[in-house]
Formats: sequence, C-alpha cells, structure tokens
Amino acid sequence: MLNSRNPSCEGTKITARAPHSRNIFKAIAVKKRITIVDVAAPRRLLVHGFLKSIFEAFDKHGIAVDVVSTSEVSVSVTVETNEGIPALSADPAKLADVKYEGRKAIICLVGENLRDRPGIAARVFGELEDVKIRMISQGASEINLTFVIEEDDVPNVIQRLHRTFLRISIRSVLA
Repeated sequence: MLNSRNPSCEGTKITARAPHSRNIFKAIAVKKRITIVDVAAPRRLLVHGFLKSIFEAFDKHGIAVDVVSTSEVSVSVTVETNEGIPALSADPAKLADVKYEGRKAIICLVGENLRDRPGIAARVFGELEDVKIRMISQGASEINLTFVIEEDDVPNVIQRLHRTFLRISIRSVLA
C-alpha cells in the first residue's frame, strides 16, 4: 500500500509477522462518528444472563458493537450508527435504562505484548491527562490499547501520541 499523500514513499509491506519496532506502539488507528451507549440496570436485575440479554437486544435491533466496558451495574458500548438506538431504548422488554452520546471517536494504539509491559497505560493517559477519556479497553488482546474520546479532540490527541510514542512528526506522515 502506498501513501497517497506521499507517492515517493516506498509504501507499506503487509506480512504475517510484523518486524520488531523500537517504539512501544507501531500504529495509531482512529474511528470517528462513534456513539457510546450506556446500559444501566438496577442491582436486582444483575443475575445470570444479564450480559447475554443486553447483547441479544443489540442483535435484535441490528446494532453492531465495537468496544465494550463493563462495571457491576452497567455496560457501555460503542456503535457506528444511531439508527437502532431509539428502538433499543423504547423496547418494552428492556432490562435497563439506555442513554447514548454521539460525536465520539475510538483511538486504538497498536503494539505487541502490551500486557507484559508495566506502565504503558499510565504513560498513555499521563500524556493525555487533560483529555476527557470516556471509555478504556485493553481486553484479551496483547496488541492494542483502545479508548474513546470526544471527536473534536482527535487531531490534538493523535499529534500528541505520535510525538510521544512514534517519535515522528505528524506532518511527515501527512506530507
């Protein structure tokens, strides 16, 4: 793949195993136009099958989920479209209260063996201490750290993460 903004660059080579990088992170991915859906239930409803019923409701209304964050009494997810959310909120069979917020963005930092490297999240969120972080997910994967921010913060956040973790100027990437 070639960089359309820099045609003289040799491009990207896609392989089964990426070469070792001296940087903690190898790439930063962004997905805009995201909505966060918060599903909160009274404690009495938190019984076996609660999460299953939540995801069945998303499936019933045709809502695909990207990022998931859970707590004792709530589940937050990100979705790409708002289309099915009003129906989900009004569903008479719902088990919980549903609220949603749009104009968010997912930031995904890609590296390797991130779980085995203490302090990675502290460094990332220390760099972004003045940014409103709405959700955080590392999950089972050892290769990414994902979080959700306000869509308007994306340019500033990406530039700061590039400067701190990729040791290259965002201008050289966009040139």
